[in-house]
Amino acid sequence: MLVSLGISLAQWQTRRGDQKQLIEIKLQKMQSEPMLDFNQALHASSPLQVDDLEYRHLAARGKFISAWPVYLDNRPLNGVAGYYVVMPFKIAESEDAVLVARGWLPRDPSDRSRLSPYLTPSGTIQLEGLVRRNFGHVLQLGDPAPLRPGAILQNLGITELAAASKLKLQPFVIEQTSNAEDHLLRDWPKPSLGIERHRGYAFQWYALAAMALIFLL
Repeated sequence: MLVSLGISLAQWQTRRGDQKQLIEIKLQKMQSEPMLDFNQALHASSPLQVDDLEYRHLAARGKFISAWPVYLDNRPLNGVAGYYVVMPFKIAESEDAVLVARGWLPRDPSDRSRLSPYLTPSGTIQLEGLVRRNFGHVLQLGDPAPLRPGAILQNLGITELAAASKLKLQPFVIEQTSNAEDHLLRDWPKPSLGIERHRGYAFQWYALAAMALIFLL
């Protein structure tokens, strides 16, 4: 049983490493593409597909909908607990909007609901960022909080926020990379981070299976 468990877990870690390797290849390919003008692409005849846009850099012109901020909890940065500040961004001359991870805020250790101050640009701005399929998923602890403006959540789905806010949201999100004087940090984790860690875990599980087999013999 221990040999089978070790081999199974080693194969799982190997597959995870292979998945991260494919992400790294796609990331390098998409980042070699020129920056996409999102406003122009939005008015093209063919609809935008997430598979064609994921990990690509784009520029969008519009304004933040500051009445609908949401904060994603359990997003540490360099070992410090904090939040991702998420806000809808309405595209100029369009009814469409897209969710933007604007940046990171540290969490108050004494009061989880107390947020550090940050600034939101008013009016139309030019935003640059990296297209992501979603914000990632963390372990859900307890029941999720009601989805409303200013909610502190652990996970967030695009369709759920679109339904709650009545906004026409694009089926992807943007990690903002352009600088702004807003007191937010934008040191986003690389999507392919951890390839070597998965390889190392796979080796350890194979080694455990081999040791178990030796002891059995």
